[in-house]
Amino acid sequence: MFGTLAVMGNREDLLEGAKRCLYEKGYARTTARDIATAAGTSLAAIGYHYKTTEALLNQALIEVMGDFGDKLAAALSPDNPDAGTLEKFEAMWTGVLNSFKEDRAVYAASLEIFGQMDRVAEAKQAFADGIDETRFWWAKTLHGTDPGDEKTARILGSFYQALMSGVIVQWLIDPERAPSAQDLATALRLVGAQTR
Repeated sequence: MFGTLAVMGNREDLLEGAKRCLYEKGYARTTARDIATAAGTSLAAIGYHYKTTEALLNQALIEVMGDFGDKLAAALSPDNPDAGTLEKFEAMWTGVLNSFKEDRAVYAASLEIFGQMDRVAEAKQAFADGIDETRFWWAKTLHGTDPGDEKTARILGSFYQALMSGVIVQWLIDPERAPSAQDLATALRLVGAQTR
C-alpha cells in the first residue's frame, strides 16, 4: 500500500517539478535531470511514469497553459461592462501586457513548442482547443457576440487571437518597442476610420 502511494506521489511530484522548470528554464532548456532534481525523484521515475521527458514536459505545459488561461481570463474581465468596445479593448490589453511581465516564461515556453506541434498530437489538440475557446471568449467579452452566432464569433475572435499572438512575439523580442495597450487601441481607431 505505502509503495503505491509513493509511486503516485512521484508522478505528481514529477509533474509539479516539470512545471517549475518550465517557469524557470523554459521548454527547450529543461533536462530530465532538472526535472528529477526539482521533483526530488530519480531520473528513472520519469521513464516509469511518463515514458519520455518530452511527454512529461508536454503534459506540464498543457496544464500550465490551462491554469494560465483561467488566470488571464479572470484578470481580463472588464471592470466596466457598460464601457464601449474600444475602452474594453484598451483595458483588457493593459491586463494582457501586465501578464506578459508576470508570466513571461509561460509565453516563451508556449512559443518554443509551436514548432514541434506536428510531432506532439496531445499538445497540438490541447492548444487548438484552448485557442478556439479563447476566440469565443474575445468575441463575447468585447462585442457581446451571441454564442449561437458561431461564424461571427469565430471571425472576431480569430482577429483578436492573431493580434495577441503577434504582440506576444513582439513583446518577447523587444518589450521596449512593443505596442502598448493605448497604441493598440489607437491603431484600431485608425484602421476603423480608414475603412469607412
